[in-house]
Amino acid sequence: MAIGATSLQFHNVFVYGTLMADEVVNVLLNRVPPCSPAVLQGYRRHSIRGRVYPAIVPAENNSVNGKVIRDLTDYEMDLFDEFEDVEYVRTLEEVIVLGNETQQNGSDQLKAHTYVWADANDENLYGEWNFKEWKDVHMNDFLKMCESFIADFKELRVTRRVPIYETFFEHKP
Repeated sequence: MAIGATSLQFHNVFVYGTLMADEVVNVLLNRVPPCSPAVLQGYRRHSIRGRVYPAIVPAENNSVNGKVIRDLTDYEMDLFDEFEDVEYVRTLEEVIVLGNETQQNGSDQLKAHTYVWADANDENLYGEWNFKEWKDVHMNDFLKMCESFIADFKELRVTRRVPIYETFFEHKP
């Protein structure tokens, strides 16, 4: 490896809720990475009482349709971790990617991170979350919230770094 070269690791993320909307991803990442329809087996998607976004929890003989977002940077993964907050736990799962013409059966499997609701027994989980309904009713307000979130996230990252950099400028006589 050349001097100064760095090794970049890219990540895949299976999304099943608000992050399926390219508009949301674009506000958060300032780009829309490559993505494909995908299925996560062994989980079920639920609505959450009082929330406009969904949760998934482990559930045998169930599956969740969503999409896999590819080639996310470490920075973008940090951003998604903050966005999903403490109510979710990031796990690494095997997902089935649909519509890949290079495969004979039209699907392929890959490892992808996803965000699982931390409390699988939460009594606020109910029914099946509806993406189309969310898009029609809640997406515009959600995009405004995302704009505020990303502004706060960027500011927080800058303020976290400032004290570290200040130590390089301290001159003690």
